Amino acid sequence: RGVFEKHKLLFSFSLTMKIMDGEGRLDPNEVRFLLTGPTSEVKDGMANPAESWLSDKCWNEILTVSQLEAFEGFDAAFSANCKHFQHIYDVEEADLEKLPSPWEEKLTPMQRMCFLRTLRPDRLTTAVYAFVTAEMGQKFVEPPVFDIAVSFEDSTKMSPLIFVLSPGSDPVNDMIIFAESKGMANKLESISLGQGQGPKAARMIEKARTEGGWVLLCNCHLSVSWLPELERICEQMNPEETDNMYRLWLTSMPTKQFPALLLQNGVKMTNEPPKGLRANVLGSMMKCDDRMLSDCAKPEAYARLVYGFCFFHAICQDRRKFGPIGWNIPYNFTPEDLTTNRRQLKYFLDNYDEIPFKVLQFLGSKINYGGRVTDKKDKVLIDCIIKIFICEDVVTKGADYKFSQSGLFYCPSASAQDDFLNYLRGLPIMTPPEVFGLHGNCEITCAEAESLALLEDVLNMTSGSGGGGGGAAGAKSPEEVMDELAAELIAQTPKVFDLFAFEDRFPTMYSESRNTVVKQEAAKYNRLLSKLQVELPLFRRAVKGFVVMTEDLENIGKGIFMNVVPEGWGAVGFLSMKSLTSWYKDLNLRVDFFNSWYDNGHPVAFWVSGVFFPQAFFTAVMQNYARAHKYAIDRIDFDVEVRDDVKVDGSDLAQHPSAGCYMWGMFLEGCKWCDKVHALVASDPKVLFVQLPVVLFKPELDWKGRKGVYPCPVYKVLSRKGTLSTTGHSTNFVRDMSLASRENPDHWIRAGVAAFLALKY
Repeated sequence: RGVFEKHKLLFSFSLTMKIMDGEGRLDPNEVRFLLTGPTSEVKDGMANPAESWLSDKCWNEILTVSQLEAFEGFDAAFSANCKHFQHIYDVEEADLEKLPSPWEEKLTPMQRMCFLRTLRPDRLTTAVYAFVTAEMGQKFVEPPVFDIAVSFEDSTKMSPLIFVLSPGSDPVNDMIIFAESKGMANKLESISLGQGQGPKAARMIEKARTEGGWVLLCNCHLSVSWLPELERICEQMNPEETDNMYRLWLTSMPTKQFPALLLQNGVKMTNEPPKGLRANVLGSMMKCDDRMLSDCAKPEAYARLVYGFCFFHAICQDRRKFGPIGWNIPYNFTPEDLTTNRRQLKYFLDNYDEIPFKVLQFLGSKINYGGRVTDKKDKVLIDCIIKIFICEDVVTKGADYKFSQSGLFYCPSASAQDDFLNYLRGLPIMTPPEVFGLHGNCEITCAEAESLALLEDVLNMTSGSGGGGGGAAGAKSPEEVMDELAAELIAQTPKVFDLFAFEDRFPTMYSESRNTVVKQEAAKYNRLLSKLQVELPLFRRAVKGFVVMTEDLENIGKGIFMNVVPEGWGAVGFLSMKSLTSWYKDLNLRVDFFNSWYDNGHPVAFWVSGVFFPQAFFTAVMQNYARAHKYAIDRIDFDVEVRDDVKVDGSDLAQHPSAGCYMWGMFLEGCKWCDKVHALVASDPKVLFVQLPVVLFKPELDWKGRKGVYPCPVYKVLSRKGTLSTTGHSTNFVRDMSLASRENPDHWIRAGVAAFLALKY
């Protein structure tokens, strides 16, 4: 009851694995593969037998799992039964499908999850539920219902009751109702903590302690400086001088400064808002009774627009579950935002003859909700979302106006609360992505991210122990594994660039700004390569005990073992979300690209993904054009031409363009480029990312843009969110590029369509 919903399965799964490990029923190699995946590429394995539907990444995972003792010969079996495995890849509930004989009978539930990781990671969470249920029982996957009375029975006068808050939840009303049911409403004193409120709270506690009252201290996270004093008060409290009826109630958002003693002694509870669009809109509309819905000069319009705002509120909150494609930054929209919109709506309907829809849209998206939105692209998105739910058609057409293409979601032609609730109860519990404006593939993205986050959390909790060593006899120790992997990385580390040679090859020139960029890039890569060449051999010596294992070296070892990029390397390296294995492969490709650039001069088509700081490269291209034509650079912007008539890496382009630059290496999420209609179209099922063809960025003077295009944002990595650096550029966002579209740009904005320079693998 004191664990957040998203952590309950994590707790149950970790507990199950600890028990199995203690009983010697876990193979540490299998556990490590499940949690980290491949830690290197299998170089001498079989060729991919199904390139048409199986990615190289998936095949490498299959080759890696085949190296485990229980999976010996699995790669050959996969090649021989490609059609059967393709069916498992395509079917929705892949975790329930049977494997070809003898693997169905041979594999344990843990080994079956290892297989799912290779082919269908999006079904791992469901498989973990089944695994925990089979090992521990149904009660370990069914979280207890929030019940204050049960928590109260477990508490004493010496143990505080702690509500751990989450965005959108407010347990105070439930607590006050419970106090009334216990006859303690008159003996309850409450205060919201903040600056200067600590001494008042201390006096309340002292009074209630002797008189047998209850004290409610709200928002403890807003007064972290006073929490040590609260800890002292609770610690020094004498049970013999404290009334048996006394109780201390606390509410707090999660914070590291919360006293450990209070957490250990207290009874902890969480009460999260309802999950899912249906439950969210239902919860909001249940607070709007008939008296409230009719309390307006235009009751029918008011009721429908209140419903529209409730739906808008639910869409804004529920888009967060889709990760970066939902919102670049996950915002904590609250019920108070919805209440403010409802009050403003009543004011405008009561005082204006015509409904000011544009004003309502502006107040909702720019101020009430928009006040929380900080990312530029998210501001554009929320403007697009509110136009669907707060518009004239909601009032005039009612049920004939659909919120999405499926026709399932609309505003019923009603004005009474029961009519709205009856319609909402008939909606599907699992909301399809299309009502959010997203492609169906987002469900796969969401499920895959949830599964991998679960495994990553389990891995972090094991602290690099690989789940323990209670399994196979003779298994390598973590130190041996880290030493072997460090040796492999040393062999893969490229040599540093000769910066003096780069200076001679690309001298600083007024007419060629890209010369400056290539030298700056080489210097940035040298910083990273030098760090790798020093720290990896030093780490190997530290593992063997020849030098002291410092905190930095320990972090390197943990990163190597967990297959994640160590923090120190990431700080001087290029922005990346890849695993350590993929990151090292990417590093070698980038260095090869710059070596080719040095050997052959400026390439015709640039691999823009290989550049540390792409914004500088785009500026250099514009600067070349501005200097050649004697224009001010701030009057120049790029038009874009997609060259879908050439190879995807531009290797068949023979000549440089007359102005601008060919670039390749970008990937689209949320849609694909169609070379038949030469425009953006909907993605293919199960294809989450597609490579964009070569793009020609053409500098234009006083460029005003074109009609029929979508201004597609380009980011370095999939997380989308970034921070403003000292250069004035985002650490992630690169720029917009105008891609041809037959749909209204709002369609792609709601779909979260964006381009990326690098993926996660």
